[in-house]
Amino acid sequence: MTCKLSLATLSEVAKTAAVPTYERASLKAGIVHFGVGNFHRAHQAIYLDDLFNLGQDHDWAIIGAGILPSDAAMREKLAAQDFLTTVVEQDNNKTAARVTAPMIDILPVGDAKAIIAKLADPAIRIVSMTITEGGYFIDASGKFNPGHPAIAADGQNPAEPKTVFGLVVAGLKARKEKGIVPFTVMSCDNIPHNGVVTSNAVVGTARLSDPAFADWIKANVAFPNAMVDRITPATGQREIDLLKDAFGIEDNWPVYCEEFKQWVLEDKFTAGRPALEKVGVTFVPDVTPYEHMKIRILNGGHAAIAYPAALMDIHFVHDSMEDPLIRAFLAKLEKDEIIPIVPPVPDTSLTDYFALIEHRLLNPKIADT
Repeated sequence: MTCKLSLATLSEVAKTAAVPTYERASLKAGIVHFGVGNFHRAHQAIYLDDLFNLGQDHDWAIIGAGILPSDAAMREKLAAQDFLTTVVEQDNNKTAARVTAPMIDILPVGDAKAIIAKLADPAIRIVSMTITEGGYFIDASGKFNPGHPAIAADGQNPAEPKTVFGLVVAGLKARKEKGIVPFTVMSCDNIPHNGVVTSNAVVGTARLSDPAFADWIKANVAFPNAMVDRITPATGQREIDLLKDAFGIEDNWPVYCEEFKQWVLEDKFTAGRPALEKVGVTFVPDVTPYEHMKIRILNGGHAAIAYPAALMDIHFVHDSMEDPLIRAFLAKLEKDEIIPIVPPVPDTSLTDYFALIEHRLLNPKIADT
């Protein structure tokens, strides 16, 4: 027998998976999040779920938002199960499922008026996003491209924006006109200095229609940089069926991920924040050392083993790490070439960090290509 996921069936689901210890009815929205994809539901939403399970900060629940057809599909699937998500965490030797409930709604996709109205709500104090690197309108030189047709269109018609950044600008303007403290804009994408990148996009979009307001945003809105990390493969029918078979749960869009997760975040917020340090988020004055560590040791090492693995017709990371030549190559490369050029990271052993990376790359349950 399987059980269809919903608030009404949580007691049945609890027989095979962990479920929230808090009442969903106790939550109030404090965050609007653009891009309710797998990584968001396996990362930011997990940290908030952990915090809510401690009985804390129930006024920081998530309302989802989106502009793409895929966002509309996600809204339909999640609404059918009361915006709950089953997250299956897979370490090398164990697998566990949990149901998370920090999201209480997803706004109508593409409804600019509804989204701007919610952004102008004083209860919303953070606007976050996982929209992938391609969603930031960065040109070949790595700079924000105000000439992109979608951004240019928002510049010409700022009252009816179609992009995330046009919507954020409109929401900030509505707050300013009402005398409401601006929200913090928080990128959760895997981009170096993602806060700076996001600031450039928001300010650059605003400058097309109102240069003075663009200057106001730059002076008054916080864009904290963050380093985020968790391997989270895409969901397909295989994952949906696996959840049914292993846990008896019918979830329209479950998330499979590794057990490890990390979030290092600059403590720069204009209107407060949830106490995420109580559930493992590292707050720092400067995220740069952590970015260097991840990009060079993890991303650099991951890229390096892709070349010999491809030549040997090996498709998955864990299979490449099982090959003694590739694993020895990675160890020597890290020890002799990569780790020596990584600047020191506070309270962190780079050698221990690489040992953790090896463990993660060896995980056979994460089909990471």
